[in-house]
Amino acid sequence: MSTVVVLVEHTDGQVAKPALELLTLARRIGEPVAVVLGAGAETAAPKLGEYGATKIISVDDPALDEFLIAPKADALAQVAQPLQPAAILISSTVDGKEIAARVAFKLESGLITDAVDLEVVDGEVITTQSVFAGNWSVRSKITRGAPVITVKANAVAPEQAPAEPAVETAAVTIGDAARKARIVKVEPKQASGRPELTEAAIVVAGGRGTGGNFGPVEELADVLGAAVGASRAAVDSGWYPHAYQVGQTGKTVSPQLYVAAGISGAIQHRAGMQTSKSIVVINKDPEAPIFALADLGIVGDLHAVLPAVTAEVKSRK
Repeated sequence: MSTVVVLVEHTDGQVAKPALELLTLARRIGEPVAVVLGAGAETAAPKLGEYGATKIISVDDPALDEFLIAPKADALAQVAQPLQPAAILISSTVDGKEIAARVAFKLESGLITDAVDLEVVDGEVITTQSVFAGNWSVRSKITRGAPVITVKANAVAPEQAPAEPAVETAAVTIGDAARKARIVKVEPKQASGRPELTEAAIVVAGGRGTGGNFGPVEELADVLGAAVGASRAAVDSGWYPHAYQVGQTGKTVSPQLYVAAGISGAIQHRAGMQTSKSIVVINKDPEAPIFALADLGIVGDLHAVLPAVTAEVKSRK
């Protein structure tokens, strides 16, 4: 069976949920080989084995932490090339997309971003992408080299397939060109007690209709165990940090449930959440474009609707 290289997203060996999703997808098209960049491979090994990794390759070079994205791309390309994989899978984050682009260039391979599904047809890896605000599904394949594919978070539910992978250490050479942008300071992200936006199964997002009051949005998110998101209008107005922006110039999410409160639904925002499995819209304007995506639409004031929903959820717990 063909090898599928999976770049593991982790923090000191604590494996992120999208990495488990990638392993699940990888098993559909071959045998997953997990690549762990930086320290933590031994810590990550049990979890990666639980979800089907047949081998773990550890690369722990100081340059991976001292410089920005380029050394990671160098390392992944050098590890993947001799394996001649059927595909290289990477999480569809901002960093992941840059790593993927650099790896595709180094390996002279094609690149597909924001895939939501994978399958093998007649020996070729076929990807599915959701485009144009979810109105079209596109099936694509790479015609040159090993396909480098970034996959949206929550595209598939992680499925266990226990294996006992060996951990191998790989030595790589990080070129001078990859050492141009040095990391001079790192500050830990302030904990909010909520799930990471791109990994959350439920997202409650607010827009211009909040008027700057995200209290009802946060309260509903907390009772649902959800992440909080914001539209560009809300972020540009200074009502919520940019790190929580959903959209083309923010983060792309694909949760099981997306609640859009006071968001009109400009194409920029829709591009960041259109693949959500179920979409609930709350807006005073019945003509708001986002209603076109809604599985359930409520025409009303979010400041009245959200507290009522929050109270109801609390009463049922």
